[in-house]
Amino acid sequence: MTRYNCVMDHIGGQLAKIEQNIKINSADPISLHGFTQLPNFILRNPDISIGAKTTYALFLSYAWHNNLCFPGQDTLAKSLGMSIGSVNAFIKELEACGLIEITRRGQGKTNLYTINFVVKRKVKS
Repeated sequence: MTRYNCVMDHIGGQLAKIEQNIKINSADPISLHGFTQLPNFILRNPDISIGAKTTYALFLSYAWHNNLCFPGQDTLAKSLGMSIGSVNAFIKELEACGLIEITRRGQGKTNLYTINFVVKRKVKS
């Protein structure tokens, strides 16, 4: 049986002994370009297409400190390297899953996308 002292060693000493398989080549990657976390319940859901997962992650990157965002579909398409038609299909998929809500703001204006982290399962009829 292993006994542990009340005084804990800093984790850095233990991590130094582990072989690294990823290296970040930047002094401060967060301030350089930021990052986006995708919830595991989305990442690991086989019922959500990879395109919809990537679109959701992109929405999160635009919404960073807010609960909503409003990028244009052209902007989304360029960021994803896909057509506007593909982006529209991914957005519809996310809306059908309850991961986003769309508020249309009128002609010539971008839609307002509300990102849902509390997702209600749809009742099958």
